[in-house]
Amino acid sequence: MVAARRFGGGGVVDAAVAVIVALTIGYALVDPPGPSSAWPAWSAWPVAAIIGFPVAVRRRWPRTMLGFACAAGVLATVAGAVAAGVIWLSFVPAVLVLYLVAATVSTRWSAAGLAACAFAAVAAILIFYDRVLPGLPPAASPSELPPYWPVEIGAISVLLTAGWAIGTVVRWKRDTTARLVRHLAEAAVDDERRRIARELHDVIGHSMSLIAVKATVANHVADARPQEVRAALAVIEQTSRNTLTEIHRVLGLLRSDGDPQQPHRPVPGMADLPELADHARSAGVEVDLTVREEAVLPPAVAMSVYRIVQQALTNVVTHAAPTRCSVTVEVDGREAVIEVIDDGPRHGRPPRARHGGHGLIGMRERAKMYGGTFSAGRRPDGGFQVTARLPYDPNGTVT
Repeated sequence: MVAARRFGGGGVVDAAVAVIVALTIGYALVDPPGPSSAWPAWSAWPVAAIIGFPVAVRRRWPRTMLGFACAAGVLATVAGAVAAGVIWLSFVPAVLVLYLVAATVSTRWSAAGLAACAFAAVAAILIFYDRVLPGLPPAASPSELPPYWPVEIGAISVLLTAGWAIGTVVRWKRDTTARLVRHLAEAAVDDERRRIARELHDVIGHSMSLIAVKATVANHVADARPQEVRAALAVIEQTSRNTLTEIHRVLGLLRSDGDPQQPHRPVPGMADLPELADHARSAGVEVDLTVREEAVLPPAVAMSVYRIVQQALTNVVTHAAPTRCSVTVEVDGREAVIEVIDDGPRHGRPPRARHGGHGLIGMRERAKMYGGTFSAGRRPDGGFQVTARLPYDPNGTVT
């Protein structure tokens, strides 16, 4: 019943269809192709109204109306209220209700309803032709469609099966569409979770690497150079504050209440690259930053550029500092090209492996999101190189 109410708004249509079906049945009973019913002519109209009534309210009680429609057709046939040659019309309401049942309930239940209606209709027709028809007066004129029970049974069977099949297909399509919508919604949620996870990884990974480096420096020079310790602690304090701000911004994306009073925090972009370079310099990396921006990047692309540079510098600080690193970002209006190259660790310290980490995976996913390319690997003459290309159009969509 609940499933059927999803189809709300069709009550007027059902009432109109019920009237049309009842009028058709009534006219057929008044002027049948075969012998007329022994009942008075005026009785055709109330009989037709009763038979057609289930169609008008089928959306409210589909299962109950299916039983009512089938029972009304069977009783009218067995009682002789219908005429030979048009008995199949008495089961048209059952066909229409069966369609709705098949479209709203389980296939097993609707198939049981189909079998019950078909069996009852066949039994009623056989009884009519065996017991009722012989007692009816012959038709006044030869009929173009003489009474023939196999035709009646065949017509009803075809109509009932067609109504059930169409309803079942409609239900299958609706269920498939609903599953697809749920799948798309779940996929969107998963994508959003992965995006937020990448954001948190980039923010926390970069900041914690810098904090760890400065804390190590402070620990080693605590007694000999207290001024350098205070400078390191200042960097740690500022980095921690910036990290908390970034984390609050990213976690704010998870808010579902749509609070208009929630403060808006700017999304990092191209203008924040010098700050990234300064953070890396404070961790012992000599950063040479070059930005050639011939066109203004859309915010989404600019943030991806920022995150790729941020993660690349994080890897340099973590795996190669102290070292020298060059960062080049070129924007020509069609694509953003990012290149981060470091010279590797100094003092002969062997480099630590960078392959397979979440940082490289995150950078690759950001480039792939825009249909771009990403490569990362060791250089023949030492050091490590990261290159990413992010094609875009002026709206920031994938080209």
